[in-house]
Parts: sequence; structure tokens; C-alpha cells
Amino acid sequence: MAMALFKHRRRAKQSHSMVGNAFSIFILIVMGAFMGLPLLLAICNSLKPLEELFIFPPRFFVRNPTGKNFHDIFVLMSESWVPFSRYIFNTVFITLFGTLGHLLVASLCAYPLAKHKFPGRNLIFWLIVTALMFSTHVTAIPNYLVMSRLGWLDNYLSLIVPAIAKPMGLFLMKQFMEQVPDSLIEAARIDGASEFRIFGTIVMPSVKPAWLTLIIFCFQDLWNLQGSNYIYSENLKTLPYALSQISAAGISRAGATAAVAVIMMIVPITIFILCQSNIIETMVSSGIKE
Repeated sequence: MAMALFKHRRRAKQSHSMVGNAFSIFILIVMGAFMGLPLLLAICNSLKPLEELFIFPPRFFVRNPTGKNFHDIFVLMSESWVPFSRYIFNTVFITLFGTLGHLLVASLCAYPLAKHKFPGRNLIFWLIVTALMFSTHVTAIPNYLVMSRLGWLDNYLSLIVPAIAKPMGLFLMKQFMEQVPDSLIEAARIDGASEFRIFGTIVMPSVKPAWLTLIIFCFQDLWNLQGSNYIYSENLKTLPYALSQISAAGISRAGATAAVAVIMMIVPITIFILCQSNIIETMVSSGIKE
């Protein structure tokens, strides 16, 4: 009798578990589809002819897809006295050097804060946390004054250096490096490994999800950066600035504007898809405390 009752409860528990899992999957699919609607709408708008963009009531899906909007972008940019490839080079150059510089500086600074005890360490960390409270709009004027005093206005450095000095990367790397076991680092020191070797062969591989996530965030910020407050020469301006000039023309270029939105999304979304597993791992690990 007891065995039969146990089996009945076990089957009921499994049934409830399957129903719960199916319901959770259904909710995730619905929410995922809902969150993907803006991206789908942007793609549909980029393929709509001008008459479909202004039809009322508006239609979500495109009826007569066309690639004219993307063709118009290249036609408009080819008429500029600065080659379109120059804008692309400026954006790629600033994005790559700013991202790599930020990763390197943040990692090198986070390692001693996380794994070395020295006077003032807590004070430095709280200053970093305090710096996270200030948005880029608040620090725009101080940044401009600093760049002006250094003579870096109208120069790539005016966009790269502030990106390297952002506190978010230092905070993220420091928090993850604290999870690396101290015994592992001490064993490497006993074996005669230098601090730079420990940093490069033990610590950085252990926090790979963290610095891949940092690359995504930094890359996205710099890829969409116009920098018109610091860059004045046309041949130094970025791709987002050049494409924004297309949008400024008004209704007549609404189709090209929709295509611009898709172009600016392609690269960050591609990088995110390639690194999404590490980003998820970072978010999961950030809530684990030993």
C-alpha cells in the first residue's frame, strides 16, 4: 500500500514538473518573440518602399520588399567629398583601439585591487564605484576641457582615451578576479612565476567570460559614437555621424534612414551572438558569492 502511494505521488510530481517546464518554455518563447519585434520591425522598414513607410494604418510587415534604401545610402555617401571607406576606417580604428585599450588597462588595474593588499585599496575601489554614478552627460564638459588642455581636440585620442578610462570595466574585472582562488596564485608564485605571467596565464583565462562581456559593452558604445563634440575635420569623423546626416534630410530620405538603423545594428548584434554564451555565464556568476 505504501509503495503504491509512493509511486502515485512520484508520477504526480513528474506530471506537475513536465507541465511547469512546458509552461516556462512557452513563456520564454512568447517573451523572446516579443523582445525580437523591434529588430524585425527595423528590418521590415529598411526593405519598404517610401509609399509603404507612410501608409495609414501602418503595416508591420513589408508587402513589396526592395533594396533601394540600401542603394540610396551608398549613392548619397559616394557624393560626399570624403570617401565612405574613410568613415568606416575611422569608426573601426577608434572602436578597436578603444576597446582593446580599455580591456588592457581595466584588467591590469583590477588585478592588484583584487589580489594584492596595500594601503588605500578600499578607498580606490570606492572611488571607482562612485565614478559609476556619473553619466557621460555629466562628465562631457570636464572631458572637453581636459582634451582641450592636452591639445587632443580634433584627434582620435579625444575619443579613445576617455573610453579607456571608463570605470565600468575596472569594476567588472575586479569583481570577477576576486573569485579566482588565492591558493592557485600562491602555488604559481611558489613555482617561480612572475606577476605578469600569473596575470596572463592564470587570472585572465579564469575570467574569460568577464572580459568578453566587457568587449561587447565597450565595442557597442564606441561603434555608435559620433564624437562630433571633439572631432571637427570631416576626414576624421565617424560612420554614425556620416549616417546621421542622411537622417537629417527629412521625409525624403526616410527609407535610407531605416536602412541606416539596420546597418548600425548588424555589427554589434553579430558580435553579441558570437559571445552570448560567455555573457550569460557572466550574468549567472555575478550573483554567486562564496
